[in-house]
Amino acid sequence: MTRVYYDDDIDLGVLKDSVIAVIGYGIQGHAQAQNMRDSGLNVICGLREGGASWKKAKEAGFDVYPVAEAAKKADIIHILIPDEAQPSVYEKQIKEGLEEGNALGFSHGFNIRFKQIVPPEDIDVIMMAPKGPGAIVRREFLEGFGVPALIAVEQDYTGRAKERALAMAKANGASRAGVLETTFAEETETDLFGEQVDLCGGCAELITASFETLVEAGYQPEIAYFECLHELKLIVDLIYAKGIEGMWQNVSNTAEYGGRTRGKRIINEESRRAMKEILRDIREDRFAMEWVNENRTGLKNLSRLREEGRKHPLEAVGKTLREMMRKG
Repeated sequence: MTRVYYDDDIDLGVLKDSVIAVIGYGIQGHAQAQNMRDSGLNVICGLREGGASWKKAKEAGFDVYPVAEAAKKADIIHILIPDEAQPSVYEKQIKEGLEEGNALGFSHGFNIRFKQIVPPEDIDVIMMAPKGPGAIVRREFLEGFGVPALIAVEQDYTGRAKERALAMAKANGASRAGVLETTFAEETETDLFGEQVDLCGGCAELITASFETLVEAGYQPEIAYFECLHELKLIVDLIYAKGIEGMWQNVSNTAEYGGRTRGKRIINEESRRAMKEILRDIREDRFAMEWVNENRTGLKNLSRLREEGRKHPLEAVGKTLREMMRKG
């Protein structure tokens, strides 16, 4: 069982004399930058000059600089731009400004784990990854609590890398809920696996296939939408609040018996073999290289998949029903 760190375990003072440059002011960037500043840390922003985020960060009261200038001014450079943009920005705008004893921070380990970014040996390489989207990270902080976070150390040049990562987590309110220690490899591999098999890929395909099965059997698309997609949120909310067994206790006996006896026919041995193959692709770098090449060739495959998704009947039915429910 991994150790969980709380507020009393962490000294925020290790960052009192540090300048933290948050690179990016998007989903995570705006939340983490504001939380750390509100916790008393010296936070600046490194952004593309003239971009929409530049104006937003300025309006929020931050000192904003071009990325290269911010990186040079900072002791900790916390990179919160999309994974696919990080290697180029690092090489062109951050790398040259790094000084001995600096820290390079991330909230996802993709580019370190798959060596798309290879930092110099005389800096710390750390991760502080809130386990929630930026809007919730900010909201929970403002409400006096926080979203749990993971911290990891890939490179500890100064001997203070872990303390730096923990302090950043505390400054985001994460240690009010709990901070767990992991590694860059474990965070990256499990994160990709969860996205592909369960949270995004598997869930979306299960919804779509369920909808298609009912419609092909002659049922109304609107009824299929409610049964296969709309009600999923209610079940996920129960699982989130009470766990799987708690969910079973809060649905009908009919639903419980049907689910417990039929679920394994959907997630069966063939499904589990596919999960293991996906995990193997992640651990052996095949998915990462596929994604890197997809970006290098202009996202052609992803663009095609997006277009196919937009055209699916599930989307048209869902759009109509969601608009109807908003009016009601």
